[in-house]
Amino acid sequence: MTGTTVPWTRHTAYAPLAQWLLAGLAVIAGAAAQATRRPLRGRGRRVVGGVLVVATPVLAVGMLGLPAYFVTLVAGSGLESATGLAHELLGAALTALLVLVGLAHRRRSAGACARCGLRHSGGYDVALVRPGASTAARRTRRAVYLLMCGLLPWAVTKTVWTLGGDAFGITAEEWRQSDSDGSKVVEALAAVGIDVTVLAAGAGVFLLTGLLYPWGQVFPRWIPVLRGRRVPRLLPLLPAWSTGLGLSVYGVFLTVYAPLAALGVVPAPEPDADLGASRSDTLWLVAFGGLAFGGLGLGLLTAARSYAARTRPVCATANVSA
Repeated sequence: MTGTTVPWTRHTAYAPLAQWLLAGLAVIAGAAAQATRRPLRGRGRRVVGGVLVVATPVLAVGMLGLPAYFVTLVAGSGLESATGLAHELLGAALTALLVLVGLAHRRRSAGACARCGLRHSGGYDVALVRPGASTAARRTRRAVYLLMCGLLPWAVTKTVWTLGGDAFGITAEEWRQSDSDGSKVVEALAAVGIDVTVLAAGAGVFLLTGLLYPWGQVFPRWIPVLRGRRVPRLLPLLPAWSTGLGLSVYGVFLTVYAPLAALGVVPAPEPDADLGASRSDTLWLVAFGGLAFGGLGLGLLTAARSYAARTRPVCATANVSA
């Protein structure tokens, strides 16, 4: 209503009509969430479930830019749009809450406990029993490690440029000039051969490994004050879900787009004249970016799914009956 620009991507803003539609959908989703507090049957249950199924992914689109904001802030390059970041954070919070509401609604509709998802006698006000720290299954760990390998081509290419080498028709000097608007932090890291986006990916790998191993469930000894305490369950899950969703969608898109563009099925991107890369070199870089973003994003979602299952608390009555 005030004409404030709310960016969706770096070069694209939300249309005013889109914001009105999202606001209306949020109100409808809020009403549906409120309706799940009482038992529903027949058409009411289907309508509420349908609203949650439709609203959750649509509103999740509004948080896909969070990884880009994270990298920008870590690099010390400043904040491009406070309004855009607020929109992304609100979208992430709303999506997370709707996922929890939808999960509880599905459990309640199936006759299970909305809190723990199991069928048990007794009320829902009993204590929750939390499982001990555990390691993810070997199959899950192998899948995550394989997905993490997608980071290697992209990270190696960036490191080559940072260390002064040439790759894919782009010299280190040309790459530095294209990234000359970076902060002093970026320049300092580049001087010692560290690309800031590789560093941000390292933070993602740190989160990912914490989801796989017991130290992600109980604070390890090297963390003062908190050592030995249980890690709040949503502390690693929320950033893993929000970041993993955006990265995986973007990465899968780039991974599919690169070979289609190479075959001429879809238009290929125009090479950047300032960098000097050819069209084929540009497509290789697009493919490497897709493997990196998609691998890390899907790895985070896979590890988060295992973490959520391994740390799910159950009601004490369900634990006793089991």
